[in-house]
Parts: sequence; structure tokens; C-alpha cells
Amino acid sequence: MLEQEDAPLALTKKEIVLRARVARPIVEVDHSSIEIYSSLNTYWDILLKHRWLILAVAFACMSLLTIYSFMTKPEYRATARILVEPDNSEVQNVNDLFHTSMSGDEFTFLATQVDVLRSDNLAWQTIQELQLEQTPEFAKNLKQINRNSLDATRSKLLAAFEDRFIVERKRDTRMIEVSFDSTNAQLAARVVNALVKNYIEYNFRMKYDATRQTTSWMEQQLDELKNQVENSQQALVNYERQNSIVNIGNKESVAEQTLADLSHNLTQAQSDRMERESLYQLAASINTKVGVVAQNDLLQKLEERDADLRGQYVDALAQYGEAFPKVVRIRGQIDELQTLIEQERKRTVERLRNDFDASKSREALLTTAVAKQKVMVGNFNQLLIQHNILKREFETNQQLYENLLQRLKDATISAGLRATNIHKVDEAAPTPVPVRPKKLQNSAIGLLAGLILGFLAAMMRESLDNSIQGAEEVERLTGVPALAIIPSQNDLRPHAYKNGHQRSPEEAKGAEGNDALNTPHSLFKKRPALKWGANKVELSVLHNSGSALSESFRALRTAILLSTAEHPPKTLLVTSAHPKEGKTSVSLNLAITLAQKGCRVLILDADFRRPGVTSTLGLLNTRGLSNILSGAETLEKCIGQVDTLENLWVLPTGPCPPHPAELLASPSMGCLLQTICQQFDHVIIDSPPVLLIADTMILSSMVDGVVIVVENEKTSRGAVVRACRVITNSGGRILGAVLNKVDARRDGYSGHYSYQDYYGYADYYSPEASTKKNSDQDSA
Repeated sequence: MLEQEDAPLALTKKEIVLRARVARPIVEVDHSSIEIYSSLNTYWDILLKHRWLILAVAFACMSLLTIYSFMTKPEYRATARILVEPDNSEVQNVNDLFHTSMSGDEFTFLATQVDVLRSDNLAWQTIQELQLEQTPEFAKNLKQINRNSLDATRSKLLAAFEDRFIVERKRDTRMIEVSFDSTNAQLAARVVNALVKNYIEYNFRMKYDATRQTTSWMEQQLDELKNQVENSQQALVNYERQNSIVNIGNKESVAEQTLADLSHNLTQAQSDRMERESLYQLAASINTKVGVVAQNDLLQKLEERDADLRGQYVDALAQYGEAFPKVVRIRGQIDELQTLIEQERKRTVERLRNDFDASKSREALLTTAVAKQKVMVGNFNQLLIQHNILKREFETNQQLYENLLQRLKDATISAGLRATNIHKVDEAAPTPVPVRPKKLQNSAIGLLAGLILGFLAAMMRESLDNSIQGAEEVERLTGVPALAIIPSQNDLRPHAYKNGHQRSPEEAKGAEGNDALNTPHSLFKKRPALKWGANKVELSVLHNSGSALSESFRALRTAILLSTAEHPPKTLLVTSAHPKEGKTSVSLNLAITLAQKGCRVLILDADFRRPGVTSTLGLLNTRGLSNILSGAETLEKCIGQVDTLENLWVLPTGPCPPHPAELLASPSMGCLLQTICQQFDHVIIDSPPVLLIADTMILSSMVDGVVIVVENEKTSRGAVVRACRVITNSGGRILGAVLNKVDARRDGYSGHYSYQDYYGYADYYSPEASTKKNSDQDSA
């Protein structure tokens, strides 16, 4: 049955080599998603690994806060609400002189009012009014000071008051909440109401005092302004009388208007003079253009007539000759006409010159008149400058006097009115519900804080942990493959399935008892009965064949058989860096799985100081390996066969010799291994820890391969690296490492399902399934 079960593992050397050479397809992996998943999975593993530490810290924090909440005396909070409006009363106009209005910066005004409510003066006034120093809450703060020291007493009472006093401004409103905490609800309400009352009185008293001070100041200023108005008016009148200034407005208008008119006429005269001058100069320089320049129609007609006669003269001269009467007559007309033209040109030039002289004379007269008028206006303006100064001073003093007189009247009226911009909206009342401690909330906060602190402690503990954390880390540090991952002993339990159906608790309990009864009672033939523990992890493959632990050892067997391409290793050395890492359990279970496969297997206990195999199986360690190496006994007398497994033999250590290392390094050990290899298919040697004893270094060079057992989350990284280096330097060949005692439920190596969750698979190795399978095969 067992041979058929492991038939796929019975491979020839040629098949193993071919399988090793088969090209596998390259699969592209999204490394970014893997990194994210690995990071989250790492944090989850840390939480599961240190869950008890996190829960303990969370429980401690929650318990402390809960105890504190129940031991603390409850405190009550009384709250009053007041409305602070802009101080812009129509009657109190005088407030503009001494008060900052909210219209400029409302936020600043409200913040100032909040600070006023928190002032020490209001607090001290409230303390004295209610005699709070006699209450137990405030009296306990005065025990350690001398009450005769007023400064120290005031400081302590104010500090205790401020610790319980709260002032808050509601966002986007003019509402201010005033609160006080006390163990006495009635006292808290009285303190808040008294302080609000004192604040309103302070606000009114401040404005009243400011109004009275302003009124007194304005009365003094009013007398001074009255004298100034009288003096400035008298000075203005005297100045007008001395300078004969009457109806200043009209005179000022006539003088300025005359000057403006003269200036305008002068400008026109200058333009006319320049125009006439240009005409005269042009006519005098170009004699033939006088008619056109002066726009003289008579002269232009005479010049046209002259041109016409000259044309006739040229025609007649050419036709009749110079002595012809018509030619002579035309020449005489031309001479007469030329004389008239010259006379008219002279008269026209003379007329243009006369017009130019007249315009120049007019310009000179206007220039003189404008200059005189400017002098008159300047003199008059000099008089007006001083007059305007006196007049402006009189008007300013008169306006100040009238304004101040009006404000004085308003201040006199407002001083007698009791008006305020502070309104009490809600009065403080005793509340039956304490504001603290909030027991449920404190417990929840303690739990949350504890979880956070626990997680931080777990992260710190994890960062300080120098142990191996998984198979990937073993492979990365040592460079050797991880042959198998062995779950922790928690997975060693009787299977709960039978023939594909779930067993009842009674059936599972009965099956466990039967497994214990069916355990072989004698390891060697013809020896006293020896009891093997049914739930020992060293024999889990034999007693719990369907568990995840047993299946992991079968995976280790497969990995070792396929570890070499030429042929499976015959002699295996199982060791570890430190004691108690599970090398004996790995050795025994590996030997059992190889024996179940049908191979002749010998498990050799080479740990003379702590013989794990010998003590686990309860053997009589009177003779064994030490006797064979010393020549006292033969191999046939020291070796024994297991009753229930025909293919499994055991060789104990025998009595511990004085120098085990020298005995193992003797030629007898090499001869013994050669003899054993001829008789058995596989030899499993359970050796001592490699970093503590030199026996393992001696044996590592004599075997085909070495398997290092590493305890997960226990063995340090440096120890594993050092162990591999020692074995390699000793000439040993490391086939791989076995990661032992792995919490499969937390470390993620078993997936989401256990082997028992796969229906029927746990019973594959049960006696009932084996019998049924053999019967089915026989019938087939």
C-alpha cells in the first residue's frame, strides 16, 4: 500500500535527470503588487505573532483608565451664554472717542472681550464675593502655604480658579459661553452667574467712568474753544476795517475778470500783429505776388489785363511788324497799364505796412494794461491771504465749538442712562450629569491607546528580534534551499475525518485511544516492551499520518530524494546550530517516511552527550555506536529493527566514551559507514549541534549530505550563517535547511485551509483507508 502511495517518488536516475533539465516557462510577475501584498502580510504576521503582547498592553491601559475613571470624583459643569453686540448706541455718540467699535474688526473686539472674562480681576472679585477659599476644592490648595501671605494666597486661588474656568466664543457668532467645573453642581452654577454679573457691571462701569472723564475734559476744552472763537472773529473784523475790505467777493470777481479780459485781448492782438507782419513782409519781398497776398481784386484784374494785352501784342507783332499802327497802339496800352499796376502795388504794400504798425501799437497798449492789472490783482491778493487765514481760523474754531458743545450735551444725557451691549442669554443652572470622568469613553480611549502602544511595542520587539523569520530569510542568508517547512506541534492532533465524512467527537476520541493502543510496544525484537507516546512530535508520521505535520515530513523526504540529480543521497547528517531546535524529531520522522516508502533505512544516534533518538524511543542504551567503534561489539549485536516497520532499523549511541570526537574521527567510523551503506538504502545520522561540539564537523565530511534544522523565530541569523560556514569549511555538503516549528496559521505557509479541511485526505493514511485501498487493488 505504501509503495503505491509514493509511486510518483520512485523515479529512476535517468528520469530525475530529465526532469531537472526540462525547461520551464517564464512567468512575468507584477512585482509592485507582490511588494504591497508582502508588506501588508508582514504587518499582519507581526500582529498575529505578538497578539498576546498587544492584547496585554491594551488590557493594561484600559484597566488603568477604567480604574482611574471609577476612582475619580465626578465633576459637574455649569454654562452661561452671553451675547456681545456692537457698541454703537445712537445716544452714546461720545463712545467714538474712547471705545474701539466692532465695525472695524469684530473678531478682535470679541477676542478682547474673551480676555476680559478671563482676567484675574474678575476672577478675584468672584472668589471674594462667593468666599471660595472656604470651599473644600479651593481650601486644599492653601494647605502648604501661609495664609497670612496675601500674594501667595491670591496666586494659588487664581490658579485653582483658572484650572476650572472655561471661556469659549462660538464660531461665526457673537455668543460667548462661560463655564465652570466643580464637584458641586450648585457651586459651579453660582460661580458662573456671579462672574457674568461682575463682567456686565465692569463693562457698564468702564463706559460710565469713561463718559464722565470725557465730559469733564470736554467742558474744559469748550471754555478754551469759546475764547479762541471770540479772538479769531475780532481779529478778522479788525483786519477788514484796516484795509477797507468790503464785499470781498464782488471786488475779487471784477479784478480777476478784468485781468482775464485784458489777457484775452492781448492774445488776440498778438495774433493779429503776427499775421499782418507776415503779410507785409511777403508783399514787400515778392513784388509780383502783392495782389494775391493782399487779396486786392483791382490789382489782380489789372495784372490779368496786362497779360492779355501782351498776348495780343505778340500776335500783332508777328503778323504786321513793329511799325504797324495796331502794334504801336497795343504797346502804348501795355505801358499805360504797367504804370497803373505799379502804382496799385505801391498803395497795397503801403496799406499792409500801415495795418502792421496799427496792430503793433495795439499790442503794446494791451501789454501795458495787462501788466498794470496784474499789479493791482497781486496787491489785492496779498490782502486776501491774511484775510482768508483769519477767516478760516474763525470758521474752524466755530465748528469745533459747535461739535464739542453737541457732544457735551450727548455725554451729559448718556451719563444718566444705564445701557449696555452685553446681554445674558442663558443663565447657568446646576446639571445632574457629570462632565467627567466619562467612564465608557475613557475605557474606549484606554483600549485604543493600548492597542496603539501594543502595536508599537510589537514593532519594536520585532525590530530587535535577531531570529530567523521564514524560509525566504534562510535561503537569502545561507544560500542553501529550504527543503521543507515543519509546522509547530499545535498541528499534531488526531484527524477528525473518516472516509470522507466528519467524525463525531466520540469517534475522534476513540480513534485517538486506538492509535495509542496500536502503538508498538517493543522497538527491538526479543526485548522488554517499550511504550511510545502517541502524541510525540518525534513520531508524528507514525501516529498522525494525516496531519499537516506528517505531510511536511513527507515533503522533506521528497525534497531530499530529488536534491541530487545523479542519485538520492544514502547517508544524511541531520544537525542544528543550537540544542532543542528539533533535529531529533526531523531525523526520526524522516527515517520513518523513508521506511514507509519501502527503503531499508537505518537511523544512527551519534549524539553521545544527549542521545535524542535513544531517549525518545526509550531504548536500553547499554550497547551501540560507541561499542562498535571501540571494537567491543559487532554491528549485528547493536542494531535493532522496529516491529511495526520492517524497513526501519535503529543504532543507539551506546555508553558515552571519554572522548567522542576522537572515536568518531577514527578509521573505524569510516569503515562502519561503508558497511552500513552496503546493507541499507539510507542512513540517517542524528548528530549534536554543530556550534557546540566538534563531532558534527567530523561526521559532515563522511556523509553524502547535511541537513540543517533551523527553529523558526528562535535561532539567530548569525548562528545559522556560522553553522553553514563551519560545515562547508569542514568539507561537508549542505543539501538544504529545514525550517522547524513554524506557526502555519500565522506565517502563511499553509494557506487558508488545513489538511483536515480537505475531505478524505486525512484518512488517506488511516488504517481503514489503507485496508480498503488494498482490497480494492486486490479485487482489481
